[in-house]
Amino acid sequence: MPSNEALKETERVMVICNACRYCEGFCAVFPAMERRRNFSYQDLIYLTNLCHNCRGCYYACQYAPPHKFAVNVPKTFQELRVDTYQSFAWPGFLAGMFQRNGLLVALITVLSVAIVLLLTLFQGTSVVFSTYTGKGAFYDVIPYLFMVVPASVICLFVLAALLVGFVRFWRDMGGKLNELLDLRVMVHATWDAFRLRYLKGGGHGCNYPDEQFSHARRWFHHLTFYGFLLCFASTTAAAIYDNVLHWDAPYPFWSWPVMLGSVGGFGLLIGTGGLLLLKRQSDPEPANRRLLGIDVAFLVLLFLTSLTGLLLLALRETSAMGTLLAVHLGVVLGLFLTIPYSKFVHAVYHYAALVRNTIEQAESEHHKNF
Repeated sequence: MPSNEALKETERVMVICNACRYCEGFCAVFPAMERRRNFSYQDLIYLTNLCHNCRGCYYACQYAPPHKFAVNVPKTFQELRVDTYQSFAWPGFLAGMFQRNGLLVALITVLSVAIVLLLTLFQGTSVVFSTYTGKGAFYDVIPYLFMVVPASVICLFVLAALLVGFVRFWRDMGGKLNELLDLRVMVHATWDAFRLRYLKGGGHGCNYPDEQFSHARRWFHHLTFYGFLLCFASTTAAAIYDNVLHWDAPYPFWSWPVMLGSVGGFGLLIGTGGLLLLKRQSDPEPANRRLLGIDVAFLVLLFLTSLTGLLLLALRETSAMGTLLAVHLGVVLGLFLTIPYSKFVHAVYHYAALVRNTIEQAESEHHKNF
């Protein structure tokens, strides 16, 4: 359960906003807010995770600091969002990772890289620093089972942790299982998620990194999101090549795994780099700087994953391949070990909130027609 302090502050801000309603056209949050007269725990965690932090409401608000009402929707929502991440995390004893997230993610990643490097070097320096040009070169450095078995176990754990978090959040929002089986609702919510509809703000873009309107954050988010999906598609294609077609890696440049991974890797590199730059330039007032680590740590880890992957692709026929392979796999290991306890969970909870919003919009239209 999120802290009472965070819930009370969010409720106070929403009561003021619901009386004002100046920002009703900015995003999905304010029309959803206006469908309520009172704000329960279910309503508050829903509205908080429906927000995409475009910050338009902060710069437009006549009650923002230094006004005595001190309405700061982005900052208030950010604090409650992190509380919800901890509340719905599974297993519960790992929920504390959301505190000092930047430090913990950095330590886990460094440790992961070190372990993979040491295990690789344990086979002998000649194995690591030799030049490989034939098929199956990656497995000459790190045996097949040592790649596949740990990766499969970790992926299953990550999927379970994210699914449990989604179910817990959906239940606490008051959602029902049968609502998730409505194909029209799921398609509409997915379309809103894939086009990042609410990162447009009121239509002119986000007020990010400052009060000027800009679509930069939305486009960098697109590059990051679709870059990640393309890298996932690349891994899936490589698994099919390996396990179904029995073609050993590394694959030629024109193969699906390499082409998808290259485009996705560059997308991630540009997207995360751009978001990190915007975050560095951003106005600190609409955010809690104490929680900056959870944003930065995940972006840096994605950046390093794409960077090491692209370097591995470029230098795979040199003596640097063994070292780069170990470093890349170590970074990927760190990424997946921390995914359920990183900013990545925002995508899970935000999507659930979009589904809830789609259902409410349909119900609202139905009541208007009748």
